[in-house]
Amino acid sequence: MGVYNVHERLLPAKGEEVGALLDTLAGEEDGLWPRRSWPSMKLDRPLAPGAAGGHGPVRYTVAAYVPSTWVRFTFSGPRGFHGFHEYAVLPVDETHTILRHTLAMNTTGPARLTWPLIWRPLHDALLEDSLDRAEGACTGTVAHPARWLPYARLLRGLAR
Repeated sequence: MGVYNVHERLLPAKGEEVGALLDTLAGEEDGLWPRRSWPSMKLDRPLAPGAAGGHGPVRYTVAAYVPSTWVRFTFSGPRGFHGFHEYAVLPVDETHTILRHTLAMNTTGPARLTWPLIWRPLHDALLEDSLDRAEGACTGTVAHPARWLPYARLLRGLAR
């Protein structure tokens, strides 16, 4: 089964400012990952091609990284996830930037069921929290904070 999942937010910030957030990903001062509500993103070394890690049971390796612009991670787990997820910083003009997260993969075996039933609702909630974190870092506030769907709340409660 093919999966293409995109989350993005138009931020009232310069590309350099949003790019600086991207560069903190998985570091001690991570300003992008919503680690208060979700398992932290951890890598075995600083953000760079070849760094391996993940968050919770989701495992991946940094396949490519252009500082302040783009990072792509290729999946190594859970079993049945074949593809990547990435963040991209896309300047629109001098004062606005889109921060986009894209997940593109094929699922095989049990992942054909676990993706839509378990992983997608959690993924969607986590990514909206990440975009909230970016907006808060850039503006000091979040205009419309993400709200988890009841099913995502249930799954997150069961995972704790």
